[in-house]
Amino acid sequence: MGRALTLTLALVTLAGCSVPVAATPASTSAPATGSPSGPRTAPDGRPFVVAELDKFDEPWAMAFLPGGELLITDRGGSLHLREVDGHTVEVGGVPKVVHDGQGGLGDVIASPGFASDRTVYLSWAEAGEGGTGAVVGRARLAGTAAAPELTGLQVIWRQQPKTSGSGHFGHRLAFSPDGTYLFVSSGERQKFDPAQDLGTNLGKILRLNPDGSPAAGNPWADQGGVTAELWTRGHRNPLGLAFDPAGNLWSTEMGPQGGDELNLIEAGRNYGWPKASNGSHYGGADIPDHRAGDGFAAPAAFWNPSISPGSLMIYTGDAFPQWQGDAFIGALSGKALIRVDLSGTTAAKGDIWEMGQRIREVEQAPDGTIWLLEDTPSGRLLRLAPPS
Repeated sequence: MGRALTLTLALVTLAGCSVPVAATPASTSAPATGSPSGPRTAPDGRPFVVAELDKFDEPWAMAFLPGGELLITDRGGSLHLREVDGHTVEVGGVPKVVHDGQGGLGDVIASPGFASDRTVYLSWAEAGEGGTGAVVGRARLAGTAAAPELTGLQVIWRQQPKTSGSGHFGHRLAFSPDGTYLFVSSGERQKFDPAQDLGTNLGKILRLNPDGSPAAGNPWADQGGVTAELWTRGHRNPLGLAFDPAGNLWSTEMGPQGGDELNLIEAGRNYGWPKASNGSHYGGADIPDHRAGDGFAAPAAFWNPSISPGSLMIYTGDAFPQWQGDAFIGALSGKALIRVDLSGTTAAKGDIWEMGQRIREVEQAPDGTIWLLEDTPSGRLLRLAPPS
């Protein structure tokens, strides 16, 4: 990699989570408008009203628990538990993280059996021999409502190898609909070629058992070692991971300069990075576009110029019935919430709602409303509800 490209990547890494942004357009409680037979709209023309619920230092991810409580990670290394009544407390026992560049405390999800086992899964960046890398751990959420804590924290998966740099960790988490498998997205750490190398788990999506061991039947299971973990390869920085109601797995992925992707994730497929992309290298150097017959899985949808997809949610609620089965993407550089129509295994770009802030995370609440986390110092927790 040339010095100019290396410098540009370093600047992009530093800017990825810290660019100052403008204020989100104000919400309104004025009467909604719209046809009685169709979805109602707010006076600003959007099909939802926005309410600010809370603020956090550097929010990165959130997960609703079965009782309606909300876990929120802060990239600096804090985990918060927000009760249904809005009272928020910090959770103890959180692991030490490397808070640098794009690294820090990452994703959080509840185990499929949380109601009985109280287990949560977390991802974060850690230091070790050779540099830094993402890890996944699991722990029991214990303690009291006033003083919750993680107990029995165990690291169950690590990016291999650790490398220099502070970008492209990925580390999004998703359980298969039946709760059997844990899927993990792993970025290529801005090192390009590892995404194609079956001897490393960088630039891959992994299918694991809940204890972090490789799942039986993975495409390269017979090769053993880290290779047995792999489900797909050829990824750059996959920062969204979600299943649709039919059980299809989808991922959003940061492209280079343009070429951000929404991908249908299928076992054994190669998604092309760094050999194919609908974007260009920073600085303008060409990358071959995806094309029929090139041996790579083309994206179901892509964006030029970049929107910087930081998260993915597939909607299944009743609050917005017109969007059931659709994908929602939080856009960072795009400062927007983006909806994509999903039909079976195909995708078509839909609405783009400007939010005025970098949107790091989008999640569906138990009542079907849509919640967002802003990616900015003192980032807000927002609730999107149908106009009344």
